[in-house]
Amino acid sequence: MAESTSVTTFVMENRLPWPDENAAADAQGPFDAGMIHDGGMRWKCFFRRISPLGVTVRGDVSIAPGEQVAVELANGQRPLGTIDWVKGGEAGVVFKQPIDMLALINRNLISQPAERRSMPRVELRCRVHLKWGSSVAGASLRNISARGLQIEGDELPARGTFVSVFVEGLNVPPGEVVWAKGNLAGIELLDDLSWSSIIPWIRESGRKVA
Repeated sequence: MAESTSVTTFVMENRLPWPDENAAADAQGPFDAGMIHDGGMRWKCFFRRISPLGVTVRGDVSIAPGEQVAVELANGQRPLGTIDWVKGGEAGVVFKQPIDMLALINRNLISQPAERRSMPRVELRCRVHLKWGSSVAGASLRNISARGLQIEGDELPARGTFVSVFVEGLNVPPGEVVWAKGNLAGIELLDDLSWSSIIPWIRESGRKVA
């Protein structure tokens, strides 16, 4: 049986990864695993969303807001942080120093079998354009992965529509709108986006924002 794809979101913007409008949609996971260290104690946890400034962790973590912890990441980093909030089996940790997101994503890729290496879900906001039939519309990218992307905008195409997606600096395969709700839509790509094309695009996008 094939393993389910992790839905941990890597937030590239220099901000905390909460609040999060998609918490309910991602409730079932699976998520990347890690550890929380508190003095001599440690707990296994899962990372639902992570950014340079903090992480939303899920698990049976018996720690109160204000406590100092260390978060063990997949790439061997163990950044220090402070518990900011605890609610519903989740906790928010604010890092004392920003972490290197590209290094973390690269470690995620290296940990995968080479023949099935796939880009994780990355949250990075930018402008995109869609074309279907004779219609053209602008929208905002919310997140992107090897298999698809989520967009936000007005008058988006309906579910089942096949679209061409144009993103500056990134060659995106055509796809199909697989869900639409309000001003949000999810597009499943007909061919996977390779990690070797997304990583340079993310790096260049970061330079433009900086």
